[in-house]
Amino acid sequence: MRTPKFISNSILTVLKLFLSVKEKPVSKIETPGKVLIVRQHNQFGDLLASLSLLRAVKETFPGVFLAVIASPQNYYALTQNKFVDQLFVFDKKKLFTLSYLKKLKRFLKQNFDLSITPSTVSISLTSLLLMRFSDAKMRIGPNSLNGKQNKYRFLFDRRVDLDWTKKPDAHVSDFGLDIVRPFGIDTEDFSTEINIKKENLDVAKDFIKKTGINTGEKLVGLHIGAGKPKNRWSLDKYIELVKALNNEFRLKFYLTGSDSDLEELNYFSAHCSINAAKFINKKIPDVAALISLSDLFITNDTGIMHVAGATNTPQISIFGPTNPFNWAPVGQNKYFIRKSDLIDDVRVEDVFTLCKKILGN
Repeated sequence: MRTPKFISNSILTVLKLFLSVKEKPVSKIETPGKVLIVRQHNQFGDLLASLSLLRAVKETFPGVFLAVIASPQNYYALTQNKFVDQLFVFDKKKLFTLSYLKKLKRFLKQNFDLSITPSTVSISLTSLLLMRFSDAKMRIGPNSLNGKQNKYRFLFDRRVDLDWTKKPDAHVSDFGLDIVRPFGIDTEDFSTEINIKKENLDVAKDFIKKTGINTGEKLVGLHIGAGKPKNRWSLDKYIELVKALNNEFRLKFYLTGSDSDLEELNYFSAHCSINAAKFINKKIPDVAALISLSDLFITNDTGIMHVAGATNTPQISIFGPTNPFNWAPVGQNKYFIRKSDLIDDVRVEDVFTLCKKILGN
């Protein structure tokens, strides 16, 4: 439900009256001791695909303390992340709890030297307010996004124009750095990264053992679900693909997912004669570990695509309405297939041909 215009205008007036800060020049900054990044407004996959911003801060300022605000929907993208020194999960539902408010206040008042709120596809007022309420000496945020001025730009003092339309095929890991490049903060490494520990590998190896994989068989994982229906390749095509691969190679298959994918997972099991073990409701590092031990991973354009992108495993990502040049994982052995805005325009033959090239090596 949209907020009536007169209410949003009234909120804007009040915020300007009490929270405005004076704009300061955009220029290189002195080495900060503590940095805060606010990313509670991004989806899980978006955050995981944009770790270059965290890496850039750490590379530019070695030894800096980096804190991140995430949300209940995306924080697990930063599980075991080596760049994050402190992670705070911001939950709007808890704002009326006094103990939570005190915890949030303590987190925001840590003598931060610098706070950053990046934007890729939208600007979040909540994120900007969290940055404003921090005690950071400098606050960096979007002055505009794709030519549209940010009406809440008065909440921070360093204001940067962001425009994806000037380089429409730029990867999100590259575009996400535009918010800090004017300050001398940058990196040449755009890769996604998940720290896989021994205990994660142990979980993955135990699962593989239970699948009964035999000598000479290769392991292929599939993620057949997606949060957005338009990003889901046909389940019948996945089934046809698995049958074709099973006839061509000696393979064992598994499916990743969560309770939100149960309808797709159950359909696959009921209609596919080839057995595929299920690895569901697992921690992100456990999923990354399993994919890292696989010979191929095939996925829709969704969050797990970026988890697979953090491994060295060959990967095929199937795209529909999203621009893969913006969002597909980068790196060697990372492939994507897209025909049009309709994901089912991708044929089984298209994916099968690429699978044969990968598995035949």
